[in-house]
Amino acid sequence: MKIAFVGKGGSGKTTLSSLFIRHLAAAGAPVLAVDADINQHLGAALGLDEAEAAALPSMGDRLPLIKEYLRGSNPRIASAETMIKTTPPGEGSRLLRVCEDNPVYDACARPVELDGGAVRLMVTGPFTDADLGVACYHSKTGAVELCLNHLVDGRGEYVVVDMTAGSDSFASGMFTRFDITFLVAEPTRKGVSVYRQYKEYARDYGVVLKVVGNKVQGQDDLDFLRAEVGDDLLGTFGHSDWVRAMEKGRPPRFELLEDANRRALRVLRVAADATYELRDGERYTRQMVHFHLKNADAWGNARTGVDLAAQVDPAFVLGEGVVAPA
Repeated sequence: MKIAFVGKGGSGKTTLSSLFIRHLAAAGAPVLAVDADINQHLGAALGLDEAEAAALPSMGDRLPLIKEYLRGSNPRIASAETMIKTTPPGEGSRLLRVCEDNPVYDACARPVELDGGAVRLMVTGPFTDADLGVACYHSKTGAVELCLNHLVDGRGEYVVVDMTAGSDSFASGMFTRFDITFLVAEPTRKGVSVYRQYKEYARDYGVVLKVVGNKVQGQDDLDFLRAEVGDDLLGTFGHSDWVRAMEKGRPPRFELLEDANRRALRVLRVAADATYELRDGERYTRQMVHFHLKNADAWGNARTGVDLAAQVDPAFVLGEGVVAPA
């Protein structure tokens, strides 16, 4: 299952995505965790120290390798240089699978040991001083989008992506790449403002959007969220001494997370698993192509010097049964 965590800055989306990743790992599920927020905090939330987090390889810096591998023998893609973040797979493209070993994971993913298991972690890489004035941070998150376009996952496999704060993910089609999106919202007017933006933007794309209330302290907070988001409210998280200890770099064993918050994590997993039956490979591929053509017309054709519409393989549908070249 492909799962996104979104929310405004400071909402706690990285903390909750890290808790969900720990929850899955403790259950023995295979997990690929991706930090697609340009403010890179997921590694630390998963227990890495500053040096370990800083040493994680940047996907943005390895984009040429990613493109060359994913291109495979696809005859519609003349060279890796002509691939952009929205380039869809076709006959001959290489695909990524959660549990395999491949050159992309070798270059970009690192194992993170957690209570009861381990996960693979990939990060976009931070927006540095060298990027100021010469690069857009979406060029870094584009590596994530390209990988998601070529990633096949099955039942019981999880790809958890901590997204850029706010509504910036709508700058591309990446918001349609997920089976379910968890929007983390505090019980405040500002806290639910991103929800309204997401709800409006995603309305025409079949995005499954559920709100997870965070920092909920009592019935009044719960009533506020129910009034603002209605049936989209999936569950809530309250105060957590476990999280406070984790933020100090001294997390207890995960099994000691408060019972109420453990139950909330189980609710999230049940909701994610339920969306497996809603999968539609043709719609997923059609949306991928839609955003590729939009990006091609807006800037891609001019930047690459080729007609990127020709990269679209009209007979290709991404799904679990697709066999990609070795």
